Amino acid sequence: MAQITLSKANTIIKAALAKGTELGLRPLSVAVLDAGGHLKAFQKQDGASMLRFEIAFGKAFGALAIGAGSRTVEKFAKERPHFVEGLVAASGGHVIAVAGGVLVKNAKGEILGAVGITGDTSDNDEVAAIAGIEAAGFVGDGGQS
Repeated sequence: MAQITLSKANTIIKAALAKGTELGLRPLSVAVLDAGGHLKAFQKQDGASMLRFEIAFGKAFGALAIGAGSRTVEKFAKERPHFVEGLVAASGGHVIAVAGGVLVKNAKGEILGAVGITGDTSDNDEVAAIAGIEAAGFVGDGGQS
């Protein structure tokens, strides 16, 4: 089974940050997790505010927790807040229910991990995450819009 190697994780981060620079986004922070929710790599651009690791990690962790991009977690938070409350509690507070957590999939659609980005709007964070994932040769899935 394919996995996100450290080299691929660093490619994701480099490309995501480059996309942020290209779009003129505020300083980004990027967390790459493997399929088990373990941190593979993290970087925070100069000027990024505090708690960015926790937010980026939480976006990616939430996507993995439900098997869909964090845009879906955000949708659930609006439609089924009791479910997301339970999800956040069960995760020890690790789930952040906003867009910007994108599943990393292979060509067969198998989940290999997730990327969480924070720093700009959630929509822009998601765009940067998908750019990074695709640059590493994977497929990004941000969830339902």
